[in-house]
Amino acid sequence: MAFSYVSGVLTADGVPLDRLAEAVGTPVYVYAASRLRANYQAYARAFARDPVDVCFALKANSNQSIISLFARLGAGADVVSEGEMRRALAAGVPPEKVVFSGVGKTRDELAAALVAGIHQINVESLPELEALSAVATELGRTAPVALRINPDVDAGTHGKIATGRKEDKFGIDLGHAVAAYAKASSLPGLAPKGYAVHIGSQLLNISPYDDAYGHLSDLVIATREAGLKIERLDLGGGLGVPYKGEAAPDHDAYAGIVRKRLGNLGCRLTLEPGRSLVGDAGVLLARVIYVKEGLHRRFLIVDAAMNDLMRPTLYDAYHGIRPVLEPAADAPLSPMDVVGPICETGDTFARQRELPPVAQGELVAFMTAGAYGAAMSSTYNSRPLVAEVLVDEGQWAVIRRRQTFEEMLALDVTPQWRHV
Repeated sequence: MAFSYVSGVLTADGVPLDRLAEAVGTPVYVYAASRLRANYQAYARAFARDPVDVCFALKANSNQSIISLFARLGAGADVVSEGEMRRALAAGVPPEKVVFSGVGKTRDELAAALVAGIHQINVESLPELEALSAVATELGRTAPVALRINPDVDAGTHGKIATGRKEDKFGIDLGHAVAAYAKASSLPGLAPKGYAVHIGSQLLNISPYDDAYGHLSDLVIATREAGLKIERLDLGGGLGVPYKGEAAPDHDAYAGIVRKRLGNLGCRLTLEPGRSLVGDAGVLLARVIYVKEGLHRRFLIVDAAMNDLMRPTLYDAYHGIRPVLEPAADAPLSPMDVVGPICETGDTFARQRELPPVAQGELVAFMTAGAYGAAMSSTYNSRPLVAEVLVDEGQWAVIRRRQTFEEMLALDVTPQWRHV
């Protein structure tokens, strides 16, 4: 296991987390390279006999070292902003392996993608299609395009991360897709290549993919019957990770759905996994500041906060919490509220969580925090951005140093006219 107790201390690939905390300070994200590689290889093995490209969704974790690790394994990148595109290219992802998704790409972002020569731009509306045509024509470029369609399939996940229902903002309605594809074929500067679909994130039950890819297959057939060429299909991401010990999605079963629904269409396929590549490969390490004994509640106050790990506040998300010092097998459990120091009641990681005794000054690890942790962190309450560490075969390195107060303050500029 990437994270396990060795000689009474929680370790990351054999490196004791208390040693990392002493060297780097807390809070700090720690990633296990062995788990990152294993998660990528699970996709590579499941789709070994298929024409499939795996593009890591940077929104889950955009650290350069993580992107570079996946690039060396052969992965491309799924990006949703110019900043993410620049990160992918800087980390060594070839432009021909970059897919640009997102519902609100600006003209400047579209131009940057065209100049970079990326593999594909996933267009989500007719206005964006027209804007891309204009930008491509102005630059004298041809834009490789996939139309993202909305299949009206409920992924059965949290409402804030479901993206494939008819009421969601993403994609072109299924009923308008063939007409939109014909429109794309008629506009200058565009080279339509196929369709894209993404129904949401954190799917543990993969049956919604069966429905979505069934709609996609029917759409490909209808589009070809209209005399239009389809050569690529982007299937999005969304496979979930177990946060509470649930069964993880089976990659072979997922590949079986893909083959059943789309295997006879002769299209090259793109997968865009994010969370399932990095989620269980990272933990957030924090130190207990105080144990507060209230009249009605017991509070474990730690030095990590909602600005470091937003998911519990934003999604009511669950993260396992483990003491870094291994508790005794017969250690009693008692309910605690695990909270951070930010001046909001929402700065709460867990309510009435049954935990073994943890003392002031000791360390705890928030498990399965490799996805949407550091990537969503902020400087709220003027707290510096959290540090990140990568562990690989007994070695470790800081891959994002902790922001200093001076760096944070230097971003602010006081106008001179305030002194007049």
